[in-house]
Amino acid sequence: MLSGKQKRYLRSLAVNLNAIIQIGKEGLGANLIETVDLALEAHELVKISVLKNCDDNIKEMALDLAGATNSEVVQLIGKTIVLFRRSKKKVIDV
Repeated sequence: MLSGKQKRYLRSLAVNLNAIIQIGKEGLGANLIETVDLALEAHELVKISVLKNCDDNIKEMALDLAGATNSEVVQLIGKTIVLFRRSKKKVIDV
């Protein structure tokens, strides 16, 4: 569980990130979850954009994705999700 200060720090880092994963009309699938899992292991902090043609509830999708990848939702603004999970390499010092 991240504290408020840790989330604030991670949000400040996420401002400069580009969304490396996009969720489209297919929504959450096994391939997408695997891709997010690999991205979290490599980067620890991942920004995901949800495209306009996705009809799923973004808040529920973010929580489902965090649960499936054992990560935490750092930020949810509009159609952008930011997830964090510590990796073995410890890229970000929180």
